Amino acid sequence: MNKISYKTYLNDRLKEVNFHGQQTYPLYVQVTYERKTIFFKSYYFELFSKPRFFLDVPGAGTKGPELKLAIRKENEVIDFIIDKHRDDFSLEIFKDAYNYYSKDVCDLAESGFRDYLFTFFWDEGSPHLGDLVKHGGKYVVSYDLVRDFKRTFQKEQYDKLVKNSFYYAPPYLPLYGFMSERKRWPELCLTMMEFRDLETARDFRIYMERVYPGVNVLELAREVINLPHNSR
Repeated sequence: MNKISYKTYLNDRLKEVNFHGQQTYPLYVQVTYERKTIFFKSYYFELFSKPRFFLDVPGAGTKGPELKLAIRKENEVIDFIIDKHRDDFSLEIFKDAYNYYSKDVCDLAESGFRDYLFTFFWDEGSPHLGDLVKHGGKYVVSYDLVRDFKRTFQKEQYDKLVKNSFYYAPPYLPLYGFMSERKRWPELCLTMMEFRDLETARDFRIYMERVYPGVNVLELAREVINLPHNSR
C-alpha cells in the first residue's frame, strides 16, 4: 500500500469560533494518498463544541473540554480506518468509513429521543414540560434529565416513559447509560468504532441483560449500527 499521511490543523483561513469560551480557528483534517489530498472539518471539533459537554455548576464555576481531546479522537479513528482498509484504501473509501466510524452513537440518538420526550409530555398532559425539553434540551444531557425525572415523577409515569422509548425513540437511554458506566467527563461519547468492537459488543449485551432485561439486544444493536446511515 502506498504511503498515507494525515494531520489535524487549525484552519486560519476561516473565522475564529468559540470553543467553550476559547476563541480558536476550526479544527480540520488533511489526508493525502497517491498525491491526492482531501480536507474536511473535524467531526470531533463539532461534537465537543456542543453545549452538552460544557459544565456549569453553581458555586464551582464553568469548564469545557480541551481541544486536544478532539485531536486525540481524530487520531484514533483515522488510524483505525487506515489499518482496517490497508488492502483496499482509497480516499473515497476513507471518507465513507470516517463518516460512519467516527460518529458518536449517543449524539445520533439524542435528537430523536428529545423529540420523543416532547411528544410524550404533550400526550401525558404536560405540554409546557414538553416544550421545555424540545427548546432547551440541547443545553442539557437528556440522560441526566431523565435521571432527574426518576427522582421526581411517580414510578408508574417514569416506567411508562422508559418502556415507551423502546418503541417510539432511538435507543438513546441504553446507549448513554452504557457509555456513562465506562467513560468520564469530558469524553462522554461512544463512537461507532468503539460500538463495533467485539469486546464492547459483549459488554453491551451484558449491560442490557442487567439493566433492561427482556429487550431484544440483537434487534437493538442492528438499529444502532444503522444510526449513521439514518442520520444522513
